[in-house]
Amino acid sequence: MSKLKKSSAFLFLAIFLCTPLLAEISVNPTVDETIKQINSIPADDIWWTVNGKDMLWNFKNLNKIFPTTTVYRKGQISPLQLKPDDKISQLPIKTGSGEMGFKDFLDSDLSTAMGVLILHKGDIVFEHYPRMQEHEKPVYWSVTKVLVSSVVSILEDQKRIDINKPIDFYLPELSQSDFKGILIKNILDMTTGINCSEEYFDKNSCYYRYSQTVGDGYWDETSPSNPYEYIANLDVGRYTEQGKQFDYSGVNTFVLSWLVEKITGLQFQDAFSEMIWTKIGASRDGAIFAPRNGIPVTHGGFLSTQRDLARFGLLFTPSYHVVSKDRLISEQHVSYLLNQGRSELIRYDSSRKIPTELKHNVYQWDMVYQNNDIYKGGWAGQGLIVNPVKDYVAVWNSYFKDKEESEIKLTPIIHQVLHSIERKK
Repeated sequence: MSKLKKSSAFLFLAIFLCTPLLAEISVNPTVDETIKQINSIPADDIWWTVNGKDMLWNFKNLNKIFPTTTVYRKGQISPLQLKPDDKISQLPIKTGSGEMGFKDFLDSDLSTAMGVLILHKGDIVFEHYPRMQEHEKPVYWSVTKVLVSSVVSILEDQKRIDINKPIDFYLPELSQSDFKGILIKNILDMTTGINCSEEYFDKNSCYYRYSQTVGDGYWDETSPSNPYEYIANLDVGRYTEQGKQFDYSGVNTFVLSWLVEKITGLQFQDAFSEMIWTKIGASRDGAIFAPRNGIPVTHGGFLSTQRDLARFGLLFTPSYHVVSKDRLISEQHVSYLLNQGRSELIRYDSSRKIPTELKHNVYQWDMVYQNNDIYKGGWAGQGLIVNPVKDYVAVWNSYFKDKEESEIKLTPIIHQVLHSIERKK
């Protein structure tokens, strides 16, 4: 064979062998999965409208999809002692398929639990991650709201904020807004009376337009992009006077984070870092979802490990000393949460059946129960419970199984498990 023919043969062989390799090139399965998941995000709708395993992946990997702002840690890690209670794992849970132990339920197809962590008297008594790794940082959605209100509580204790003053006393930028004259207390308790209720379907609604400004709603180049400007010019009117009835809205939380920024001179994530996260011995930095213009979604975008969020939760319990030598969340504030909520805000409509075990909502927390559980939930099944009397903390994450949300909801099960801890003491 001539040199020319040999060269041609080798060239053909090289092309033949290399072509399929180039077509199927893969760095590693993790990168492949990331590319696949990001490419599957809806192009014409909100990214979080998917369900099932896609939702699970998104919740665990939000920082791979969108920009986030860092909540930074500092110093030595506060150790959490492991004292597992096998009775919790074996606690019987009733399901449509029969009775099964709590841990088996979490692992089963009936559940979409990503992870569950329970601390009692500062120690870990239950920890299980059926659909995530311990080091992963899922998004907690609206649980984020109580991070904001906790910073407000510290500023209140420092006499830098008086919650009985109107918000425009500290934020004159709101003097031409519907927020003019609204007491900070009423913003904290979600009772502003402003016609801007949570809404994720009507793209012309007050709330949806706000959500576009921070990148939480579906947005394009024509959408408003400055939440401060949008709220400063808010003119949608009020459906009732302030302080009369509970009406959930993340706009309230954003205004509170703006208040924190005004008082401290820091962007919210830095204020939260400086005043709380650097002082609890967190094992890792946290983050806040910030898809537009580096502005954190303070109404629902916090990411951290479950253990680190539990460290935050300990600040509300007698075991705060496990994570901080100083009491960052004061006894006065904890007492306020337990005793100073206004039950009439959730019972304003006599036709609504409010369970008797519920006391009130307060200070951005969804509910305080008669047994002193203080609860904040997040969309699609996230949650944080602190109990300053029984001295326990629970953190959990989950997701929607399908469009019908056919999974057994985790939050009521967590309450059941915590009640079993109460009975044993």
